[in-house]
Amino acid sequence: MGPAADIKTVGVINKVLDDAKPDLVVLNGDLITGENAFLENATFVLDQLVKPMVDRSLPWASTYGNHDYQLNVTGSDILAREKQWPNSRTQKMVSDSNSGVSNYYLPVYPSDCTKDDCTPEVILWFFDSRGGFQYMQTSPDDSKMLVGQQNWVDESVVSWFKSKNSDLNKKHSRNIPGVAFVHIPPKASRVIQAQGIDPEKNPGINDDASLSHQAQGWCEDGSQKDNCDYGGQDVAFMKAISDSPGMIGVFSGHDHGNSWCTKWKGKVGDMTVDGKGVNLCFGQRTGYGGYGNWIRGSRQLLLMRDKLTKGELDTSILLESGNTVGSVTLNSTYGEDKYPVTPDDRT
Repeated sequence: MGPAADIKTVGVINKVLDDAKPDLVVLNGDLITGENAFLENATFVLDQLVKPMVDRSLPWASTYGNHDYQLNVTGSDILAREKQWPNSRTQKMVSDSNSGVSNYYLPVYPSDCTKDDCTPEVILWFFDSRGGFQYMQTSPDDSKMLVGQQNWVDESVVSWFKSKNSDLNKKHSRNIPGVAFVHIPPKASRVIQAQGIDPEKNPGINDDASLSHQAQGWCEDGSQKDNCDYGGQDVAFMKAISDSPGMIGVFSGHDHGNSWCTKWKGKVGDMTVDGKGVNLCFGQRTGYGGYGNWIRGSRQLLLMRDKLTKGELDTSILLESGNTVGSVTLNSTYGEDKYPVTPDDRT
């Protein structure tokens, strides 16, 4: 962590951007290590992070993660800093006090669109899974302990998503394909992982073998305790995603040692929500802050019109070494098809 790690992180971003030449960059949470930030300059480290995109005039869109919500910094501060640059597409579309910040959508239109009412080819959905700690709050007793923040997509956001998604589909008379980004993965990812991740059918590293998920550490009664049974607070989010026609995949970060995709289909374990074919994926850890020494890189999404209409997309991991691994097609047979195993490389 610290300045040396920041320099190496920026180096990874520069390398990936030069190799991939993307049209849009997604920063999928934990943009900064907020617990190591000072109140006076907590958001200024963001300037270093986005400089590679600013220098290339590339647009980016962010979700915020648990490390972006700490005693000295909060998502609202980061958003205000982001909005200094016209390249930033990050927004706040849900105003409920418990909703978090980075909840919004970006419609992607065909390149030949010349009017205001074109139908989007795909909609990119961004959700704030919150977590971390409440801004500038400590416990009222003498312990001065930090006050935890709920770590799931709030139900106010779920209601907004269901309503907005339905409205967009009705307006354009079709189920518009969707791709979602949220920092902390849903519980379904953990349950599927527990049943086994096949290195050929689900290529990617799987070293965080008991992955951390939304609502972990929160009891059913709303209290926060390490030994709590799962309280189910992200069930509403999972059901909304599963029930969303056209939703191709949900892409998460958070668990640095995982980079696989899996298809959530049917009843899985003791889940109360059945999957309907949405793909649950992890990215590749990019930064040099935080835990683990897995090779850094970035997940790439290739969105092509002909595949999107079939509910498909291609995705791979581009590493800082320049190598590409884990190339797969998220289609109806994903999870049955076999691909080369992803090496578990370290740096």
